Amino acid sequence: MRVSILGAGAVAYGAAAFLARAGHDPLLWSPSGKRTAALAAGEPLVARNAIEGTFAVRVASSCANAVFDADAILLALPANGHKLVLDALAPHLRADQPVIISSHASFGALYLSRLLAARAVRAPIVAWGTTLTTGRQESPTEVSVATVRQRVDMATVPESDVDAGYALCNDLFGDHFVKRDGLLAIALSNLNPQNHLAIALLNLTRMERGETWGQGENVTPGVGRLIEALDRERLAIAEVFGLRVKTVQEHFSLSFHVTLASVSAMNQEMHAQGRGGFGPKTAQSRYVLEDVPFGLVPTVALGRLAGRPAVLHEAGLAIFSAAYGGDFTQDNDLLPALGFDALSAADLQRLARAGYGRADP
Repeated sequence: MRVSILGAGAVAYGAAAFLARAGHDPLLWSPSGKRTAALAAGEPLVARNAIEGTFAVRVASSCANAVFDADAILLALPANGHKLVLDALAPHLRADQPVIISSHASFGALYLSRLLAARAVRAPIVAWGTTLTTGRQESPTEVSVATVRQRVDMATVPESDVDAGYALCNDLFGDHFVKRDGLLAIALSNLNPQNHLAIALLNLTRMERGETWGQGENVTPGVGRLIEALDRERLAIAEVFGLRVKTVQEHFSLSFHVTLASVSAMNQEMHAQGRGGFGPKTAQSRYVLEDVPFGLVPTVALGRLAGRPAVLHEAGLAIFSAAYGGDFTQDNDLLPALGFDALSAADLQRLARAGYGRADP
C-alpha cells in the first residue's frame, strides 16, 4: 500500500522503516522540508536496533502531493504540530482515504472530523493511544528504533468504522493492535504525559544542566509512586465514563516486555537489561513542551467534566508553568478550536462516537 507519513521525526522515520520492511511504499512529508532534504536527494533511510535495514523512501514536496495518490495517511509528528498539519491535510483528503493519528492527542481526531464535515467528506479516522515504535532520529537519514510495542490501543471516528480501521492497521503493521471502546478511551490511554510529568518534574535539574542520565534507572521508588498516583486519577476519570483502559503497569509490560510489578521495579528491570533509555538532556523537551499542553491539559479538562478533578495533574500543570515562566494552558491550539469548554459530557461522548456531521457547529 502507498502510505503517506506526515512528519519527519523519529516516529515518522520508524514508521517508514517498518512499512518499507513489510513491503509497503512509504512516503514522507515534512512541513518545513528541511529534515527530508537528504532523502529527497536520493539518500536511503537507515534504521538500526529494533528495525534493521536500508530503505528507499519517497518524499513529497507538499501536503497536497503527499495525499494525492495515498491509500492511507499516517500523522506522525509532535502534538504541537497536529493542528497545522490537519489544516493542511483536510482540504485534499478524499472519502476513501483513511487517516491514522500516531499518537492521538487532545482530540485531534474530532478536529479533523469537524474540518471534513465542513466539506461534507466522511473519511475514516483511526486514533492510536501511543506510537508503534519508540526511538531517536540520529541524523536526517538515520533512525535508531528502540522498541516496537507489542500492543497499541486504537479506536476510530466514527466508531462504526472500527473493524475496518483495525483491519487496516493489521494489514499495514501486523498484529499489534487492541480495539478500545471509542475515542474517549484512547484520549485516556496515552500514558506518556502522566509518566513524563513525574519523570521530568523530579529530574528537571538534570535536564536543565544537560546531563546524561538513565531514564529507567532514575524511575526510583518515589518517582514510581508518583506515576502510580497519577495513574489512579486517570483511571478514576475513565471509570466515570464507563471505560476500561489499561493500567500504567500493563502499559510498561506490553510496551517494553517486562514482568508486571511496581512501576519502579519494571523500570529497574528495563535498566538492568540495557533498555531503560536516557532522559532528556534539555529543558526544551517534548516531555514538557508537548506533553504538558497537549497531554496534561486535556486530562485536567476531562477530570473537571467528569466531576473527578485530577488534582495531581493540575498541580503538575501549575508547577511546570511556574518553572518555565509561562502558562502551558495557552499553548494548546486544538481544544479552543473545538470549543471544548462549551461541550457537556454528553456532547463529548456523542462526538467521540459519531464524529461531526453537517448539523454540528
